[in-house]
Amino acid sequence: MAGYEVEHSISTKEDKLELSSRRPDLSTFFSTLELVDTSDAQAHHNAHAVPQPENMTAAFRLLANAFEMMQGRTSDEQDDNHAGGNDLLANMIEVLRQNADDPPSELKGVPNTFLDELERVPKKSLKKSDTCPICVNPFLEDDYPLVVQLPCHKDHRFDLDCIAPWLKLNSTCPLDRKELLKKKQPPPPPADDEEEDYDDMYA
Repeated sequence: MAGYEVEHSISTKEDKLELSSRRPDLSTFFSTLELVDTSDAQAHHNAHAVPQPENMTAAFRLLANAFEMMQGRTSDEQDDNHAGGNDLLANMIEVLRQNADDPPSELKGVPNTFLDELERVPKKSLKKSDTCPICVNPFLEDDYPLVVQLPCHKDHRFDLDCIAPWLKLNSTCPLDRKELLKKKQPPPPPADDEEEDYDDMYA
């Protein structure tokens, strides 16, 4: 049976499973995220909903566990040239563990609209040596790579599947820790002459 599949270049279930196992299953993480992410007004009827601390802890812990699984896989497969990827993942896991132990009162991640608007990197502009800093897999190993570039630096490129869960919990780039969400500027104070006009009218 295997001889026939090899002869005719038919990929087996094992081959597909090996390709999909580059990243751990995050379905439980995303289910928990729905409980704590109040940024989507359509999903939450109460605009002032506050996430429960135990759900926040669970979300951070689930992602930390998933990244630890990924870290184990990459350390088995990677050579010394990609050791930096493991350091990054270890730092990310540490931040997630700290947040799990002392959960913030509100989620500080990015909204889905931010992820949708991230700049996509075309496949033709990727080199064979380009790897995702998180999973340290070459982007071009995937037939249809979905690579995004963060706004903080043109070289901060990630597999969307790797960076999206991190950004849903943290609005910072894992490489340089820069804040990715623009802070809202307070409205300018009213000019003095406007106040005087208002006082005249009121009197």
